Amino acid sequence: MVRGFSVSVWLLASTAPFVGVATADATRDAASAMPQDGVTITTVNYTIPPVHLVRETGQSVLLTQELDDGRPVIMNFIFTTCETTCPLSSQTFAQFQSRLGPEDRRVHMVSISIDPEHDTPQRLRAYANKFHAGPQWQHYTGTLRDSLAAQQAFGAYRGDKMGHTPLTLLRAAPGEPWTRIEGFVTPDQLLHHYRRLLAAR
Repeated sequence: MVRGFSVSVWLLASTAPFVGVATADATRDAASAMPQDGVTITTVNYTIPPVHLVRETGQSVLLTQELDDGRPVIMNFIFTTCETTCPLSSQTFAQFQSRLGPEDRRVHMVSISIDPEHDTPQRLRAYANKFHAGPQWQHYTGTLRDSLAAQQAFGAYRGDKMGHTPLTLLRAAPGEPWTRIEGFVTPDQLLHHYRRLLAAR
């Protein structure tokens, strides 16, 4: 049986200089979150915080403008010294990018560092090159405060980078709800959910 529910999530970091708030109206898609898929999928509305992040190119940008540029968004959270979750998530993004072919220019792929104090633009650039990131796939760092705000707003904050879990977020267009995928999604699953979102518009 599929049940709809509403949830207000207050995500607080007592040791952080910024306290972020995300309000979500979430409906679990039980049909998509099949046990054999190894992932949990929900549909959630998020409020994007007006924080500044820094691209791997060194350019400072406003997160709201980056995510609301009109393109579909595929987003995850990584850090460059991660040896478990992040390489797998980034490899999935790389294979997803490859499967899109020329269509990749129409999507905005976003990877936000959860270790901004270590992940300089230069380190992010090297990390992006390692996974052959195209121009549509951008990596972001920033201040600790702004990185925490982004993590908290999207329910990605786990208190410590070593507690980081695989999370992928998709949105078809500005103003649309996000598809939240928790767990190790495969490139084919990611492509399926991306196509499904676009077809539903």
